[in-house]
Amino acid sequence: MLDMHKSPSTTMSDRAECWPSLPLAAWKDTYATLHRWTQIVGKVRLALTPRLNHWWNVPLYVSARGLTTTAIPYAHFTFELRFDFLNHELVLQANNGQVKSISLSPRSVADFYQDFLGMLRSAGIDVKIWRMPVEIPDPIPFDQDRVHASYHPEYARRFWQILVSVDRVFQEFRSRFVGKSSPVHFFWGSFDLAVTRFSGRRAPERGGADSITREAYSHEVSSVGFWPGSGLDGAAFYSYMAPEPPGFRESRVRPDAAIYHPQLNEFIVMYDDVRRASSPSAALLDFCQSTYEAGAHLAHWDRQALEKAPHSSASSA
Repeated sequence: MLDMHKSPSTTMSDRAECWPSLPLAAWKDTYATLHRWTQIVGKVRLALTPRLNHWWNVPLYVSARGLTTTAIPYAHFTFELRFDFLNHELVLQANNGQVKSISLSPRSVADFYQDFLGMLRSAGIDVKIWRMPVEIPDPIPFDQDRVHASYHPEYARRFWQILVSVDRVFQEFRSRFVGKSSPVHFFWGSFDLAVTRFSGRRAPERGGADSITREAYSHEVSSVGFWPGSGLDGAAFYSYMAPEPPGFRESRVRPDAAIYHPQLNEFIVMYDDVRRASSPSAALLDFCQSTYEAGAHLAHWDRQALEKAPHSSASSA
């Protein structure tokens, strides 16, 4: 008899796992360069796709080889841009048969920017993007940035391997919710992989917020994500509620290594604490679920209407 109702989370916890290390000191220069490269590519998707609620037309997505824009319509054809962290190249593939690429190797942001625009032009794609990086201290225009020029293939590959594992867990977590939920997507501005749940209620107006923030947080949300190092001494997972209900920061959550960070106003668990767990996937899923449950309870979300009923175990032929 085949158990057709075995939960995906049980399958995760049974799988032998080995999540790679990603020491910030060893890969921070590659991180900084790659952050800017993903912004250059992401801005093309932003420029050529219809605007979606909460800026969902902006992110990239984890793929079997790296990060992808998914299909982008242009003129009479469609194309995709894909960071390939196995062959270490940026690939342009179109439905008219065109395939072009540039290498991912130690080179300045300025050189990458020029080669990338040249690849687009050679494919018949003419697009203008804002040359300034966003959500980065002391930004340098892409075409002038010769400061950031590092690319370590091994750490780029490890970063992507982690994204693949995290994406799998976030997809499982997302599947438990039947209310409005974002895709699992990679925001190139803040350089994080995230998934967000919505209560269905509008959030109070944020006084003084810019238009991007107002749109992103127009409704009540519970969000979890993965940073590869931003603002902390290493890679970490985060979870927050917006607006944050009273008592949320005092909640007991899992795993034991998770803490509430008073400066960031969100729960944090370091990546190294998760990867060293007997089952990193189970530990991360626990973090996602326990922080969501704490916040949703305190904020009086209609959980019965928003959450999927758990499957009962049953066997079938």
